[in-house]
Amino acid sequence: MQITADEARALGPFTWLKKPAVDGPPAQRDPLVVERVSEMLAHIERDGLDAVRSYAKDLDGWTGNLEVASADLRKSGDALPADVRAALELGYDRTNRFATAQRAHLSDFEVDVAPGVVGGVQYIPVSRVGAYLPAGRFPLLASAFMTVGVAKAAGVPTVLACTPPSGDDGAHPAVLYGAYLSGADRVFAIGGVQALGAMAFGLLDEAPVDMLVGAGNAFVTEAKRQLFGRVGIDLLAGPSEVAVLADETANPEWVAADLLGQAEHGPNSPAALITTSESLGRRVIDAIDRQLEGLATRDVAGAAWRDYGSVVVARDRAQAAAISDVLGPEHLEVQTEDDDFFLKELRNYGSLFIGPWSTVAYSDKGIAGTNHVLPTGKTARYNAGLSVSRFLKPLTYQRAQREATAALAPAVERISAFEGLAAHEATATIRIDEIGRHSGAFDGTPAVNRGR
Repeated sequence: MQITADEARALGPFTWLKKPAVDGPPAQRDPLVVERVSEMLAHIERDGLDAVRSYAKDLDGWTGNLEVASADLRKSGDALPADVRAALELGYDRTNRFATAQRAHLSDFEVDVAPGVVGGVQYIPVSRVGAYLPAGRFPLLASAFMTVGVAKAAGVPTVLACTPPSGDDGAHPAVLYGAYLSGADRVFAIGGVQALGAMAFGLLDEAPVDMLVGAGNAFVTEAKRQLFGRVGIDLLAGPSEVAVLADETANPEWVAADLLGQAEHGPNSPAALITTSESLGRRVIDAIDRQLEGLATRDVAGAAWRDYGSVVVARDRAQAAAISDVLGPEHLEVQTEDDDFFLKELRNYGSLFIGPWSTVAYSDKGIAGTNHVLPTGKTARYNAGLSVSRFLKPLTYQRAQREATAALAPAVERISAFEGLAAHEATATIRIDEIGRHSGAFDGTPAVNRGR
């Protein structure tokens, strides 16, 4: 989340209280990662499951069964503390409720385009989805709700899930329980590039998936990039981002906590404060320094704040909104005396959290219902987060009756003749001739030179 020199000029004068220490985006493509992923995918496509097993052994130390048995998946919740299990069940329920409501609002429809001509749309789910459930530095337990569960709410018939082995017992039980709650059809203890390759190339006793979804590290993201086109993807997510847009009414301790709450995702996770109050900005900086002292993840969150943290003072709320739209943050919190102004004004963000009681962590863990797979790196300018609509194809159809020929065919004749596309022209002409150009249906229609 950088503001370029050109963007700064367009925004007009504003004040930096803290600039990122690193000059440049945090998620540049590493040529070594690109090359390694390319090699791995070629190896997997060539040698199939043998290559997948080899990478599982070499990279994850896993030589056990790749597939998690359905009985083990059902019992995965038994290994969890009761309160964690209950919280996961709550998270699944709320995420599913929101996704189901989204699906209900995407309705098939027909419209009369012209007399005798009907156009329509059917929302058809993709057939097969492969979901990657990360379990790296911190297992993200709600990931299955956002990917597997939302795909199922969209009506996807088959959803496979892969998650890295973690220890001698295979996949993390909490991640498995999330996949079980979400309705995954089959789950595999496979991590990284080999997981995406196995699903995309159809190596898991299944046909190739149509779409790959889910977050991951730089290797996973690069694998999705290279497989795109062969399969669909949700989006190419970089490091987690957060921005808080606040005025003098905001609580600096809460703002600081929410910025650090996302900074701890990784040492290259940007966190920005956009404020109309210089006093608040300085108090937030002080609060972050204090909170980092006692934070268990300060080595990660502190590095992210030092290198990618920023505080910008805008001259008024309109400029604050404009700055936010330039940054296009993945997560955007609004804590002001007039939150509704920003709800109406803002255009570029992954997901919006309105008011001081709406912290990003509620969505991260699935408890607020909305999806946490969101666009990063300013791609919110043209992209949206994962939702049921991403798994649905709005397929159009048309139905024209004989009596609609007069409303359709003559114009197609004209346009096609002008373009020089004789075969296009002929498809209209034969229908006109079937009715009879002088039948009266075409009265007043200028004749078209059909090259006969």
